[in-house]
Amino acid sequence: MKEFLKNALENMPEQAQESFMLSLIMNDPSSYAAKVRHDYYKTKFKHMGEHVSIGVGVKIVNPEYIWVGDNVHIGDNVTLIAAGEGGITLEGNNHLKDRVYLDSEREDTGYIHVGKNVYIGTGTTLHGHMGLEIGDHCLLAQNISLTPYSHKYEDPDQVIAVQGGHCRKVTIGRDCYIGMSTTILYSADIGEGSVIGSGAVVVKPIPPYSVAVGVPAKVIRKRKE
Repeated sequence: MKEFLKNALENMPEQAQESFMLSLIMNDPSSYAAKVRHDYYKTKFKHMGEHVSIGVGVKIVNPEYIWVGDNVHIGDNVTLIAAGEGGITLEGNNHLKDRVYLDSEREDTGYIHVGKNVYIGTGTTLHGHMGLEIGDHCLLAQNISLTPYSHKYEDPDQVIAVQGGHCRKVTIGRDCYIGMSTTILYSADIGEGSVIGSGAVVVKPIPPYSVAVGVPAKVIRKRKE
């Protein structure tokens, strides 16, 4: 196998060789490959702090629009798509678990800003069409979905895809805890210090320091007066 790969590599066009070798490094779980990935993206990101780790199978689109602080862990098979200059910002001490998907969506208005000490659980998908801001010390559990866009469908004589939609910036305040499999819609901001129960569908703003559960999510108590 070693000899076969050596011969294949020698006979590849130069551009294909580069792509092949990069693919190997990006998918190799060894500590050596992890260091090479770190050094590679250090030259590609808009900014990359100290002690950043990048897992295998990571997909990064337009790294020149991505700002990464110190002590950030990007897990295996994470996707970061920065559509435009607003890009994606990951402040210090953030932890993105496996298969997290962040997409700023729009070249002109889209961006995602994640504050310090934020945990984003496995399989969570976050979009930032008009901007998504997540405050410091937030905990986002597994398989959360946040898409700040909702299609209009009032005209039955037009296909839904061409009717446009509702879209706005969404914010999640400081020190929030979002339970697993929660869905957050374009119409819902989450106030500082709030807790959202697992499986909730958040369709309207949640006041600060609230505990909200259910479909649709309703406030059942306050964390402090």
